[in-house]
Amino acid sequence: MKETSVKYPFLTRDVKIYEQDNGHKIVLAYKEGGMVNVSSWVKTGSINENDKNNGISHFLEHLMFKGTHKHKAGEFDHILESRGAIVNAATWKDYTFYYVTLPKGENNENFNLAIELHADMMTDPVIPDYEMGAPFDVTDKNITDKRERHVVIEEIRMRQDQPWTKVYNATNHAMYTSHPYKRDVIGTPEIISQVSQEEVMNYYRTFYSPKNVTTIIVGEFDFDKVLDKVLKEFNWGERPEPPARNLQPDLPVSKTVYVENEANINSSFMMFGYLGVPARDLRNLIMLEMLSVILGEGSSSRLYRNLIENSKERIFNVIDAENYAFRDGSNFFVQANFKPEYKDKAIELVKNEIEKLKENITEQELKKAQKKLKSRFACEVETVSEIGESIGYYMTVCDDLALAEEYIPICEKITTHDLQEAAKKYLDINNAVISILSPKNSDN
Repeated sequence: MKETSVKYPFLTRDVKIYEQDNGHKIVLAYKEGGMVNVSSWVKTGSINENDKNNGISHFLEHLMFKGTHKHKAGEFDHILESRGAIVNAATWKDYTFYYVTLPKGENNENFNLAIELHADMMTDPVIPDYEMGAPFDVTDKNITDKRERHVVIEEIRMRQDQPWTKVYNATNHAMYTSHPYKRDVIGTPEIISQVSQEEVMNYYRTFYSPKNVTTIIVGEFDFDKVLDKVLKEFNWGERPEPPARNLQPDLPVSKTVYVENEANINSSFMMFGYLGVPARDLRNLIMLEMLSVILGEGSSSRLYRNLIENSKERIFNVIDAENYAFRDGSNFFVQANFKPEYKDKAIELVKNEIEKLKENITEQELKKAQKKLKSRFACEVETVSEIGESIGYYMTVCDDLALAEEYIPICEKITTHDLQEAAKKYLDINNAVISILSPKNSDN
């Protein structure tokens, strides 16, 4: 078994990474206190889906809690939550992760039990038909089944009605030509209503291979004892290697793409979307994060000050910017809610603010962005659950926990000139997708 160490910022001890011969990685991080976090991150999400099974990763996440050969459905949650645990999971484009955060308990009783139950769920899910619910015609309005298939479909339908989801999905779909990132992680009712138990189990066996899994334990504990416990409880048996991934990142659009849709809403929604750099390209990723802070994070950002606070006309209700990091390329977004009658002017105002980034960024803005990113990084090691999520991101999306050591030094060396050049390179209007969601029957 291979062992490596990482000097993770703000932690008092090195983080230890153990890689077994089967590829399963175990990460142990020391954080003083009575709480512990146990999580497993799987390198699968919508990135491994296609048009026929889109949403299966998220559906499987729900079904993983439906029992094992040792524990029936609901037992896992009931046992741990009765001991003060927070139990949950999440699915995104590059990963699915499952976690338990709870008090260690006397003589680590709760801690050991959490590892046992978590390992059992990850390695031996049953996913019975009667918990999934039978396939059905999604157009049938008389179906009243409340099993998991229907729970997920209801979640999809609720999201589909949200204006921000509509404008994001339209932007996301237009930014990508072939990469799986173009699909909505949650899937569609049509697919989820028909996917079979066999398909779900085949997906589990294919992608929940030990080589795709990183288990992270955070808390105050004896590393040797906890490592032995994890090795004992995670019995993977014979599993096939996960399929090799050979996805080519999509290139940004070469000419501005404009998309407009309508919905039963009273105000308009806008999103500018740009393709950025892979998560491993840390320096350029940090610069995109800084640009999002300067442009549109908080009441001191340019977008808020210039287009809301100091604007003579009240055009925008909400406006901000964000940068999302993904394995095969980041997404930079400017998003806004505005008055429908000002659509053309609103678009031009946002374009102008983005262009100004290329002409001038002040030292004060740079320092503010650096301070905010360093503060955000420090906040991610305040609790055991936040540490677990941060480590999971670096291990799963970046494939390299050592990048965490480089984050703050890189951040501190970036200059205003660097940021202006990054804005020119990554925020070219020719590479933008502009998506608008307008009220139905609007004349604008």
